Amino acid sequence: MSTEGIIYRKLEAFIRKFYTNELIKGIIFFCGLGLLYFLFTLSIEYFLWLKPNARTVLFWVFILVELVLLIRLILFPILKLVKLQKGIDYQQASDIIGTFFPTVSDRLKNTLQLNDALTNNEGNIELLRASVAQRSNALSVVPFSSAIDFKSNRRYVKYLLPVFLV
Repeated sequence: MSTEGIIYRKLEAFIRKFYTNELIKGIIFFCGLGLLYFLFTLSIEYFLWLKPNARTVLFWVFILVELVLLIRLILFPILKLVKLQKGIDYQQASDIIGTFFPTVSDRLKNTLQLNDALTNNEGNIELLRASVAQRSNALSVVPFSSAIDFKSNRRYVKYLLPVFLV
């Protein structure tokens, strides 16, 4: 496989890991916030002794809120993970990677731009091909996926405390 292919494969792995991280964070928030909202709804019904019509409205509002949370926090990352919905592209991924690896930021962006120019047959093809190959070789040793740390989701576990306390 060419070195350009390696860079794009590493970018794809980074994007997959990015959306997996978003999915983990979404599951944590969905469970924690969903249970908090459930307890809030139950306490409203318990303390106010609502009539059947008000209970029905409260129930459907609860279902609506939970569906919105499910769609926004879990379904969107899944759709982007399996590429059924447009997610971040290579340029945006290179921006994110650049925040974690500042020395790579401009080189990765330039490599992607040169490769786009190469595929669009703009400029001197051989010079572009050599430049992309040289930059790709230099970038192939950088572990892009290590920019995403699943352990960073530990700070969101506090939102799951209501699940374990009930």
